[in-house]
Order: sequence, then C-alpha cells, then structure tokens
Amino acid sequence: MYAILDIETTGGKFNEEGITEIAIYQFDGHKVTDQFISLVNPEREIQPFVVNLTGINSSMLKNAPKFYEVAKRIVEITEDCIIVAHNSSFDYRILKTEFKRLGFPFKRKSLCTVELAQQLIPDMESYSLGKLTRALGIPMADRHRANGDAMATVKLFKMLLNKDLDKVIVKDAIKIEQKSKIAPNLNAMIEALPSDTGVYYIHNSDGDIIYIGKSKNIRKRIIQHFTGTNSKSKKIQKLVSTVTYEKTGNELAALLKESAEIKKNKPIFNRALRRHIFSHALYSFTDKNGYVNLYIDTSDREEIPITTFSTRASGKHFMFKVVDEYNLCQKLTGLESTKTSCFKYGVKECQGACINEESVNDYNKRVNSLIQKYSYDKKDMLIIDKGRTIEEKCAFLIENGIFKGMGFFDLNHQINNRAILKSLITPMENNRDTQHIIQSYMRRNKRLKTIDLK
Repeated sequence: MYAILDIETTGGKFNEEGITEIAIYQFDGHKVTDQFISLVNPEREIQPFVVNLTGINSSMLKNAPKFYEVAKRIVEITEDCIIVAHNSSFDYRILKTEFKRLGFPFKRKSLCTVELAQQLIPDMESYSLGKLTRALGIPMADRHRANGDAMATVKLFKMLLNKDLDKVIVKDAIKIEQKSKIAPNLNAMIEALPSDTGVYYIHNSDGDIIYIGKSKNIRKRIIQHFTGTNSKSKKIQKLVSTVTYEKTGNELAALLKESAEIKKNKPIFNRALRRHIFSHALYSFTDKNGYVNLYIDTSDREEIPITTFSTRASGKHFMFKVVDEYNLCQKLTGLESTKTSCFKYGVKECQGACINEESVNDYNKRVNSLIQKYSYDKKDMLIIDKGRTIEEKCAFLIENGIFKGMGFFDLNHQINNRAILKSLITPMENNRDTQHIIQSYMRRNKRLKTIDLK
C-alpha cells in the first residue's frame, strides 16, 4: 500500500518551514482507496515568492486547522504505507519536522518518483513534475497546489509501476528511514550557502578540494551530501571543513566548469567522473545510391561525430524522435535492418528512400537539416543563457566549431562587438567532454538562444 502525497510549505530556512497545504492519496497499486486534502495553518509567515508560486496566502489559512489538528488523520492514512512523492526527501523531511514539533516520532519507508522516473524513463528533457507529466501526456490541474500535484504524482507513479516489469527497481528504490542527523558544524556551513545554480567545492581542513559538484540548488545538494548514508557521503561528512561555491546562473555553465575543474584539481571523491562522460555518438556516411545515412556507434572513432550520447540507449531514443520529426527512413538511420523496404514505408510513413523511390536531393535535404541543427562543427556562434542576476546574461563562444570559453554580460553591445566579446570570455579547454556537454544541453533545451557570428 502506498501513500502518495504532496505538501506545500511556507518556505524559509531549512527545518523552519511550516505546512500550508497537504494532499494524500492512499493507493493500492491499482486504485485510490482513501484520500485526505486540507489547508493547514502554519502559524508562521509565508515567504512572498511562495505566495506567488502557490497562490496560498495567510488570509486563506486563518481558519484552517493547525497541524496538530490534522496529525492523527495523517498518521492513520499513512499507517503501513510507503510514502511516495516527487522529490520524497523534501516532503518526508517536512512531515517528520512537523511531527517532531509535536514530540511524535514519524517513521515511514519512502519512494521518490523523480529517481524512479530517471531510471525507468531515461533521457527526458526535465524531471520536474510539470514538465515530466506534460511530456508523458499526463493531465495536470492546479500546478503548485497540493491536490493537483499529488493527483499528477498518482498518475505518474501508476505509469512507473507499469514500466517496471520486473519490479526490481521499485523494490530496490525503497528507502529505509535515514538515521543520520546533520552535525552542528555542518549546519553552519549549510546556512551560508545559496539556493542557486552553480558549482560547489568541498574542502578539508588543509584547504584542499576533496569534491567538486554542480547543482541547480547548491544548498539542497550540500544537504544531501551531509545527510547521505552511503560510503562517499560519510567520508565527506568526516573530512569536510569548508564549502565554497561559484554561482553560474545556468546549468550549462555549471556543467562546463564542473568538468574542467574536476580535470584540473582531481579531487579524491570525484574519481568516477574523470572518465569521459559519453560512450556513443551519431555519425553519417553516404551510401552507393547517394543517400546520407545516419548511425549510432561508439565514440572512439576517428571521425568527427554529429553529436554524442551518454549511452547507446539514449542515442537510440534520440534517433527514434528525430526520425519522426524529420520524416526519415528507419533503414537509413540504423533503426531497422532489412534488405527491402522499412516498416514505415509499409504504413505510408516513409517516402521510399529505403528502396530508392524518394529523390536523393529531397531526402538528403532533410537529413542535412538535422545535422545542421545538432552539430556545431565549423560554426561561429554564441550560445546565450541566463546569467547570475536578472539583468545579466551568459555567453558561450564557439569559433570554427571549437569551444573557446564563456563569460557574462549585461549589455547587448558587448556581444555585438567581437573585440569586447573576446575580452569578456574566460578561455576554457575544448575537448570531447565539453563538446558532449554543449551538444547534450542544446538537445535538451530547444528554446536556447543562439547567435550566428558572421
């Protein structure tokens, strides 16, 4: 039995938040068997940004029950259940905090639908609840309200259960109550950290960097390190003396800085990340009939790839999407092995390049359009993303297909003048990892702004 829930809070300092709304659906793996939905008077201020996000304000909660008044119902509906939530570590922590204030130990097993989705549905553009449900065609109402988010999580979890045919991941993903608590000295470090995107550096007492990481929320990620119970987390907790950070404003800058600085500093707990972060790539060749063919292969070939992938599976996933998007032939893209026409030709979804029926020029035009979009080989271009403040932007410079570096600017004329632009750019090494990071990021962020430099 599962208790699928979502909680809205006041926001604020870690472990000082209060619940403003809670929705719990008891789910037996097939249908909802019970439910509890309620506003909650948190008896504390709601952060303005939370009011804007959820629409829940203090006046709405004046007559709402306080947590102690709904605590018994929460205990009853979650009894003998595994708690399921999208980012369950947050919702479960908030519940435990509220019960702790009442002097009641609240312990349940938990499952996180973010982690399950990442394993069962790899290579999605985003695993945020809104974007993931939209990509999967799951209807959603009242985003950022407990009932709407909890019901969407029910539908998502039902889909994940169906995808987990062997039931191995669901069994393995169940988390037993974590017993570790954050030591006072670690708490002090957390308080000094921002909830922003960037790169963080964990130092030992000698000042040496023992771990480098990146996150969309630095503070949240460090909390995970400091509360983790795996071997690496425990070693970090024992050795950490200071945490420093650098805001980047966007994930691409964080990914590139993390990769470059791990190679440069070689921290002891980053050993697994020093290897190449991709294994497969997309290549092309022209067959004897003149058609441009595409295929996925290992990334150790001498040819320059069109784009690269972390795994063969992610490459195949990409190919199925672009075959539909560009109306390409599955036989000529390595997705189907046949000596005759491909399956899509039989259902009138392929124009016959597989049996030389379609014009070579017409077919190759579409293939080259795909190559042009996903490769920056020999291009002069800027990629523009968010900066560290509202006014600022971040620019990534590519010249003749080579990544030169990145920099921040706040006036458009700074990037329109090539001399000024180059002075803003901090040089960075161009290597296979940076190419993979940039290409993967551009695939996942289709609305990313790019500027061709003439």
